[in-house]
Amino acid sequence: MSDDDELSRIWKLLFEIVLDGEKRLAGHFAMHNLTTPQFYVLKTLIEQGGTSPIGQVARLHGLTLPTMSGLVTRLEAQTPPLVTRTQAADDRRSIIVAITDEGRTRFADVQSSLLDYLRAIYALLSPQERQTIIDYLSRYVDLIVRGMPMNPQS
Repeated sequence: MSDDDELSRIWKLLFEIVLDGEKRLAGHFAMHNLTTPQFYVLKTLIEQGGTSPIGQVARLHGLTLPTMSGLVTRLEAQTPPLVTRTQAADDRRSIIVAITDEGRTRFADVQSSLLDYLRAIYALLSPQERQTIIDYLSRYVDLIVRGMPMNPQS
């Protein structure tokens, strides 16, 4: 098999994995009354210690401020609200988004059910297959995620 054939096969497999993963995650989030972007906003707030300027959350997700504002509005509109927003005390132009207790609970529930799902998949694999997957995923992260710039022209 030529290098181009192998590269084509890798590309097709990666694309299939990404598309399948996106669909499965979206369905999973929907079971918890969340969209994928809403879940990632909650995840970001958790990672930021529970609060963050809305502009920073938008930048972390590569979104415009109006798009992020719409996501936050929909998270606030849930009953009970999953986030709140307030003006920053030191800069009235800056809006601070905070995750609520219900937002933390919803995030934890999603994480827990995702882990249950992964446990079910994990149970289908032999110990050797598990280790092989961990080894290859670790290598991918080290080599690609941490080792290569996002733009290959960089």
